[in-house]
Amino acid sequence: MLKYLLKRLVIGLITILIAFTLTFFLTRVAPGNPIRVLAGKESPNPEQIAYLTEYYGLDQPHHIQFVSYVRGLLQGDFGRSIVNNRPVTEIIRERILPTLILSLTAMIISTLLGTFLGLFAGKRAGSRLDRILCNISYVIDAIPSFWLSMMFIIFFAVRLGWFPTGGMYSFRETYTGMARVGDLVHHMFLPVSVLVIIQIPYYFRVSRASVRSILNEDFIKTLRAGGVLENRIYHKYVLRNAIIPVITAFSLSLSFVLAGAAMIEIVFAWPGMGRVIIDAVTKRDYAVLSGIYLMLSISVTFFMILSDVIYALVDPRIHLS
Repeated sequence: MLKYLLKRLVIGLITILIAFTLTFFLTRVAPGNPIRVLAGKESPNPEQIAYLTEYYGLDQPHHIQFVSYVRGLLQGDFGRSIVNNRPVTEIIRERILPTLILSLTAMIISTLLGTFLGLFAGKRAGSRLDRILCNISYVIDAIPSFWLSMMFIIFFAVRLGWFPTGGMYSFRETYTGMARVGDLVHHMFLPVSVLVIIQIPYYFRVSRASVRSILNEDFIKTLRAGGVLENRIYHKYVLRNAIIPVITAFSLSLSFVLAGAAMIEIVFAWPGMGRVIIDAVTKRDYAVLSGIYLMLSISVTFFMILSDVIYALVDPRIHLS
């Protein structure tokens, strides 16, 4: 396993380097200039534009900018935001925890619920309940997340007044201890609920399809012919094999958890990474984009390697070599 992990780490490092290099140059050759965005359209000052362009090193050729940025990365410097003039690491550090709290909570709940419903429906494929669950999953997939978020705000926050319309904490209160945790959960309820609803169909279909595929395998038919009880077949042989695709789906989702859910965070005014990415893209904030893309590349590589190791632990038939 050690040899396999070292091989995957080398491949992962090469992948990160290629992905980071491509995103670095693509963001800079794309149309738009962050300095001109910063200067505004009303009365841009040419002298100020020239000064800021030189200050942030944007007057240099792209390959020189790349070398300078990599040199800074090796020293732990991710650069400074062109828009906010703040260190990129500081911006990411502020926003990454809210995103992890929101996205991980929703992801874990939706994975558990979606997998349970998928396993339940897969065992009863073709039944009336199975058809109802499948139809509901298709309907949910067709609902835009921002529309569902607005409906939740209008109904549960505005009309019923049960939950706040947005934010992470109450600005007018100074809660501490468990009261602050309760305030956080109160603010999380609506955005987490929306994320769970829109993510459940994905895990539902993955687990349902997996169960149906395994139930049609020859070894399952052999076990049935041998008189093995259906419940024993399902719990001992089907579930263990059906859970592997769910691990794959969860690992892929977990790889991008640091990116946050931009639409949900914007609608609910959640101070997470999703909003930072949208602002960085629209304002061409090169340093922030490079830092986020690098972080995402590392995250995807790490969780892909981790998922391979989990496969070997869950299914003894898989050998890492």
